[in-house]
Amino acid sequence: MELALDLPAKARRRENAPTPAEACSDGELLQRIGTGDRDAFDVLYNRFVRPVFALALRRLGDRGRAEDATQETFTAVWRSASSYRPERGPGAPWLYAVARNAIVDRTRARTETPTEPPDEPSSDLGPADEAERSWLTWRIHLALLELPEHERTLIELAYWGGLSQSEIADFLNIPLGTVKTRTRSALGRLAGELEEVH
Repeated sequence: MELALDLPAKARRRENAPTPAEACSDGELLQRIGTGDRDAFDVLYNRFVRPVFALALRRLGDRGRAEDATQETFTAVWRSASSYRPERGPGAPWLYAVARNAIVDRTRARTETPTEPPDEPSSDLGPADEAERSWLTWRIHLALLELPEHERTLIELAYWGGLSQSEIADFLNIPLGTVKTRTRSALGRLAGELEEVH
C-alpha cells in the first residue's frame, strides 16, 4: 500500500522536472536564460561560440577583436535574453543579430586609444612637415582637376575608393585594358604637373 502511494508522487515529480538544457531548442534556451538560468546559458554558449567567433573573425580579420566581439555577444545575450520573443522567430537568428551588432561595434572601435603612453617618440609630423604635406595635398588636388574627367574618375576610385583595377572595370563597365591605359596616362599627367612645380 505504501509503495502504491509512493509511485504516483515520483511520477508527478518527473512530470514537473524541467527539460534538461541540452534537449532545449535555441529559443527555449534563450527564454530560460531570460529568467537567469545559468545551465541554459552554458549550453547556448557551447552551441554557438565557435560559429559566432568564425563570423567575427571573417568580418573583422583580427583574432583579438574577434574574441572581443564574441565575448560582447554572449554578455549581451545574458543581459537581454528576456527581450527574445519566440513568436517573432527562432532563437538562432536573434542571437546572430546580437553578434552582428557586437561586430559592428568592434569595427567602429578600431581606433582605440592606448591605455599607456608609448615608450618611443611620437611619429606625428612636426609643423614644418605638416605644412609640406598640406601644400603637396593642395598641389595634387589642383593637378587632379587638370585631368580629363574619365582619367580623374579612375584615380579617385583607385586611391580614395580603394578599388582594384578589375573592380574599377566592373564598376564603370569598361574593359580592364582601358582602365590600365587610362590609369597609366593619368599618373603620367599627374607626375608631369607635379614636376613643373618643383
